[in-house]
Amino acid sequence: MTDQTSLKKLAGYRAAELVEDGMVVGIGSGSTIAYVIEVLGKRVAEDGLKIKGVPTSDKTRRTAAKLGIPMHNVDDVDHIDITIDGADQIDENFAAIKGGGAALLWEKIVAVNSKRNVWVVDGSKLSDHLTHYLPVEIIPYGADQLFKRLEVKGYKPTWRLDQNGNPVRTDSANYLIDLHLNKMPDPFTLGRELTSMVGVVEHGLFLNVVDQVIVGREDESIDIFDAHPLPLV
Repeated sequence: MTDQTSLKKLAGYRAAELVEDGMVVGIGSGSTIAYVIEVLGKRVAEDGLKIKGVPTSDKTRRTAAKLGIPMHNVDDVDHIDITIDGADQIDENFAAIKGGGAALLWEKIVAVNSKRNVWVVDGSKLSDHLTHYLPVEIIPYGADQLFKRLEVKGYKPTWRLDQNGNPVRTDSANYLIDLHLNKMPDPFTLGRELTSMVGVVEHGLFLNVVDQVIVGREDESIDIFDAHPLPLV
């Protein structure tokens, strides 16, 4: 049986093959995307691949730049040809939860400005239903009051804390609250409710975003799924 790290590497290497010379590439965050960055850096150095990278986190920017990939802010490019990113969980309808690495806002900004979005995961990230905790990025001012409102709604919020017990700060200097839902309600309805709450910047539900999902399987095979739009509710 192949371990999870090998599956991530397998899927990440396959996804990197989608990048062609001259592309503007959104480069995601997370352990699987580290392998995508590794391959792209090697192609830039050894094969003369010419691309522009748009990062979904400061960590991605630093990692990619060290490997010689030219990096640009999302507002410095006029388009993004393809974005390759990971996901915390993807359901059977291609709805996903992202933000476990605290980069959900930048990830969503890059995704919605991309012509094509590809998610790269190992098979453990696929599920019939979304059960993963749901990250919500909020501004610090009034954060305690917003936390209380989420508690009243029964969403079982918890603060995202660092190793010292302080609130985790995103790359936009915001806080993160993780919601632990017993059962995921309709994601569109929940997403609209969360974004309507004053103080919420963005949530980790990614709906009707992905075009293709690349999955590394335990038998070392690759499955590639073309996504279909979710029905709006």
